[in-house]
Amino acid sequence: MTDRQLRVVLAEDSVVLRDGMVELLGVRGCEVVATAGTAPELLSAVAEHRPDVAVVDIRMPPTHTDEGIRAAVEIRARTPGVGILVFSQHVETALASRLLADGAAGIGYLLKERVARTSEFVDALHRVADGGTALDPDVVTGLMRGGQRNRVDTLTPREREVLELMAQGHSNRSVAGLLKVSERAVEKHVAAVFTKFGLRATDTDNRRVKAVLAYLAESRG
Repeated sequence: MTDRQLRVVLAEDSVVLRDGMVELLGVRGCEVVATAGTAPELLSAVAEHRPDVAVVDIRMPPTHTDEGIRAAVEIRARTPGVGILVFSQHVETALASRLLADGAAGIGYLLKERVARTSEFVDALHRVADGGTALDPDVVTGLMRGGQRNRVDTLTPREREVLELMAQGHSNRSVAGLLKVSERAVEKHVAAVFTKFGLRATDTDNRRVKAVLAYLAESRG
């Protein structure tokens, strides 16, 4: 998944952090086609360059509240093929819900303090660019609080654990390692989730993404 060069637009109002990220992403084979320090600059850069993914900080000038999320929502409406990776210092559940309102495909939300290695960040960029998800565990937990679960209630505790890790972007092999079970056991849990969510196998549908979408939608209540 990570063998192709990603074209990235980077929105971060801290010049030092922005320059550092440009350098790090370049070393990892990503091309930062444009940077932005404000939401309007971000929208213009995405419209001009049509990147694979836009990295967006939630809080940007002038008010440092929700400018980044509002810009991300607008990007989704204008150019739905562009992946969005929110990179924030805080878990903003209400703002995350706003971004996820039209689905989680091609969406990521990572906490800056939790990304220990550049390789993890780049892997998340590729997942998002390919239409997958990359959600920080704290974001998933925040989205789960409250609300009616519906089909999520039918899952066993282990199936829910597996689905939470799927929402974070983990593969079956990665889930197996984290839960210390066999990959075959994870496959059975994933199959059970698909069955309970009524997701049938087709040649074109990505059931993992659909399961995550259903999970997040019902967890938001």
